[in-house]
Amino acid sequence: MRIRAAGAAAALTCALALTGCGGGDAGPTTGASAETPKGELLIWADDKRAAALQPFAEKFGAENGVTVKVQAISKDQQTTFVTASQQGSGPDVTVGAHDWIGNLVQNGAIDPVQLSADQAAGLNPNALKAVTFNGQTYGVPYAMENLALIRNTDLAPKAPATIEELVAEARKAKTPEKLCLQVGQKGDAYHLYPLYSSAGGYLFGTSADGGYDPKDLGVGKPESVKAFQKIATLGEKGEGALKRSITGENSIATFTSKKCAFLVSGPWAIADVKKAGIKYDISPVPGFQGGQPARPFLGVQTFYVATKGKNKALAQEFVTNYVTTPDLAVALYAAEPRPPALTAAFDQVKGKDADLEKFVTAGKDGLPLPAVPEMAAIWDPFGKAEAAVVGGADPTSTITAAGKAISAAIK
Repeated sequence: MRIRAAGAAAALTCALALTGCGGGDAGPTTGASAETPKGELLIWADDKRAAALQPFAEKFGAENGVTVKVQAISKDQQTTFVTASQQGSGPDVTVGAHDWIGNLVQNGAIDPVQLSADQAAGLNPNALKAVTFNGQTYGVPYAMENLALIRNTDLAPKAPATIEELVAEARKAKTPEKLCLQVGQKGDAYHLYPLYSSAGGYLFGTSADGGYDPKDLGVGKPESVKAFQKIATLGEKGEGALKRSITGENSIATFTSKKCAFLVSGPWAIADVKKAGIKYDISPVPGFQGGQPARPFLGVQTFYVATKGKNKALAQEFVTNYVTTPDLAVALYAAEPRPPALTAAFDQVKGKDADLEKFVTAGKDGLPLPAVPEMAAIWDPFGKAEAAVVGGADPTSTITAAGKAISAAIK
């Protein structure tokens, strides 16, 4: 998962102002289904998933006597969908990340899905929890992803139990970089979160129903101050394990060129690691010695039913009864390997891909990426605070100021 603050901010803008979001979006926002005939189902997905869906869409269409069209939306999928929904020109089904849910619900863009008890029981519990919002299931999850520690086993034969042990092993390896964990000049809250959580920090508290409570903002509170004090010890004026020079653009390449023994990344990194011929293993991201477990965010790729779709009954049928079949889930896995959320599909592919189980194990303590709309206000201030502290800024004043900025944006 590549979290981008700009995209999240744009989504929040759409959530807070239901008009005026259509000006600069890339991709088709009009005409796609404005005149959808009664017997047609329109599905939006990104390029890779659109191709994988095509044969199943054709099969569904043949079995139900309808025409099913799959349209690839290359970028800005969320804002494109919200805008098209407002204009009445969107699809019946769209595919995207689970953390869109809060924004999409606030915009009246998606409906709850009607899963049977057996269908719900066949899904990974964490994935099902991720698509639950305000007590309702908004979407059918089909794939999961989370961060893990990928290590070069020639340079680091043993998985470190703590971040301190990792730093010590990196010293022994004598690589130019101790850890490839992307920070950049603007920070990266998603990749930092395992360490932040291990040091006791949190973003939002939880409500009585187990969901995130935006009124309980953890950024700027004493827990976050202590967490950033710990993180500062790993920064450029400390151990040098965290550096702003390690970015989203170069973190994987730095690892595959053997300039660091450890990489914090997700399943999307493995293709490059294999291509480079690196001997590797996968284990959980280690936390601080004596701290809490390092808890990565759990991301879930999801099928949504559009509120303003022209064929909502067909959309519900496709999403609940087709997406929950192993054949479709395995095809989506083949298009872009992620651990399937459907247990039967996961069991089918795990024997051929040992990495899947290792990523799932690395994410067993994971937390669903917050789907509340307020999350969009966190990325930029938190990330900039991270980059500043990694560069040597005072942790206390920096994260306190970030907390105030986030609180003001949410209010």
